[in-house]
Amino acid sequence: MTSVLRHHCLRTLGAGALSVALLSGGTAGALAASPTPGTMATITVKADKTEVKAGDKVTFTGRTKGLKIGSPLVLQHEKSGKWTSLRATAKVKKGSSYALIAKLNTKGAEHLRIAGASKSGKVYSPTVTVKVK
Repeated sequence: MTSVLRHHCLRTLGAGALSVALLSGGTAGALAASPTPGTMATITVKADKTEVKAGDKVTFTGRTKGLKIGSPLVLQHEKSGKWTSLRATAKVKKGSSYALIAKLNTKGAEHLRIAGASKSGKVYSPTVTVKVK
């Protein structure tokens, strides 16, 4: 009789512990899925020139946070309200830095940014403007 009672108590205790784990696991999963401010990926950007002639090269440099070394980066420009990728690419180097060289041909003010991807999704640098004459 003692062994039956012990078995029944252990089974009840196990079921209660499992219920608590499942309930708190749902909460922990919801908290883990939402990004915290300290873990968001970021990209900084600086153009070496703010004014160039059409066909001149501009070097964009910056640092990343939250992106793995070797992660691809691409230069994008805004055209008619949409961001499109240009052929200029780079990879995140050791030290989380990058350097990207692009030849700008379209005359006028070019609004440019660097785009990358992290585990939490796409990430973009702030916009820089280069005037092309």
